[in-house]
Amino acid sequence: MAETSPVFVRSNPRVLGHDPGLGHPESAQRVQVILDVLEPGAAGRWTVDRQAAVPTDEDVLGVLKWIHDEDYIERVRAVSNEGHGWLDTHDCRVSPETFDSAVAAAGLAMNAALDLANRRLDRAFIVLRPPSHHAERDSARGYCFFNSVAVAAEVVVGSLGEPVVIVDFDAHHGNGTQKHFFDRGDVGYVSVHTYPGFPGTGTADEIGVGEGLGTTRNMPLVAGADDSIYCAAFEEALDEVASRLRPAAIIVSAGFDAHPSDPIGAMRVSEAGFRRLSAAVTATAHRWASGRVLSFLEGGFDRQALANCARIHVEELASGDAEKADA
Repeated sequence: MAETSPVFVRSNPRVLGHDPGLGHPESAQRVQVILDVLEPGAAGRWTVDRQAAVPTDEDVLGVLKWIHDEDYIERVRAVSNEGHGWLDTHDCRVSPETFDSAVAAAGLAMNAALDLANRRLDRAFIVLRPPSHHAERDSARGYCFFNSVAVAAEVVVGSLGEPVVIVDFDAHHGNGTQKHFFDRGDVGYVSVHTYPGFPGTGTADEIGVGEGLGTTRNMPLVAGADDSIYCAAFEEALDEVASRLRPAAIIVSAGFDAHPSDPIGAMRVSEAGFRRLSAAVTATAHRWASGRVLSFLEGGFDRQALANCARIHVEELASGDAEKADA
């Protein structure tokens, strides 16, 4: 694809169904404000598809079994079918639509990964929920039920036969994603996040094991880190792991809860900081991965800040060009 190809912004109405309850920060409105701010004024730089296709549930569940135990998948289904309740922890509230939304989110990730592998797109931002990166093989955590980012990474690696690097600038460490790929030499994981704090993982000495030794790089930061600290830490870790793996694609856990307005992020990354984080992603993608980026919504719970930062993120993905690789 040419460098001028648009960013594909995709979502699906099924991801709106999950309802963790009145006042819960992880609401369907998060998706709606992002799509609303991105739909007008794209001028060909990106396209917005609110009704993006997802594979059949049977196909999605087949891929989810690469990431999660079958018993766990069925437990999410069963608890969802029972109605409102809690799954595993008291931050994962379930509604009758939770299982359907989580499967649809994984399906969006699966389709985007297949489209990237088949060169039908080079860059995409997938606006999905529930979020992904805290979900482990057999447990829900941190508002996350199924790990859609891990689904995308597995599909891209399996399709291309080349490494990928997952980068995570959410204010909270992606324990589930890291754990899934911790012993893998073909999937790198880079995270900058608050520490100590939820989920209690992501120390600097967590660097992988076995074939994955050195492919995980964590940059834990104390609460209150601003642009200069947060962005520099992210850039350092990203450059280190990408230079090691020379990935065929960059996959992003794009959380915007490090913004100072966020109610749970405890960081001070401005809108300019999110532009810098996104620019580092695009530059790295052009240096190593022919510009290929798949980005997935994670956190971000102040709706105005979320909308603003998501637009900045997509603007940067759309404006990213090969010259940035030499900057």
